[in-house]
Amino acid sequence: MKNEKEKRRSVEPHRAGPAQGFIRGLTELVEKLGDLAETGRELRKVGELTSADDKMKAVYGLRVKLGLGGDALDVEPFGNLKFDRKSRHPVVQEVREPLVDVIEEPNRIIVVAEMPGVTTEDVKFSIDEDVMSIEAGRKGKKYRKEVLLPKAVSGHNASISSNNGIVQIECPLK
Repeated sequence: MKNEKEKRRSVEPHRAGPAQGFIRGLTELVEKLGDLAETGRELRKVGELTSADDKMKAVYGLRVKLGLGGDALDVEPFGNLKFDRKSRHPVVQEVREPLVDVIEEPNRIIVVAEMPGVTTEDVKFSIDEDVMSIEAGRKGKKYRKEVLLPKAVSGHNASISSNNGIVQIECPLK
């Protein structure tokens, strides 16, 4: 006769699944947020899901930046896996949302976007005062993001460069 502990142990592998992994991940995230509040660093988690027939791939991630002392919390999701509020199910979108950093300097603003597999020639961007729209695509990967800039910039003298999928757009202030 199995005791209660042995019964639970034999059932646990059958219960292990996405929900258990999600809960474990959420617990780790909460612990990391505590660490971030003390150190003022950045946390980044990325994952991938592939369908059984390998036809669909979902990329998801979350970046959390927290200033020292818990000031200025910034949470930014990225990837192509989104939650559809209407159907209440996750949906894999064709277009990925890249992870973006905005750096403000005295005479310019620099936007850095992570778009693996993309070169400078693949990127198109437009600027309307303090909003930058970025689009890129190459070999089946498509990216799109609208970025709110801290100040209005001029798109006329903007420059773009890339290296290993890291795209940098430099814009002079107006």
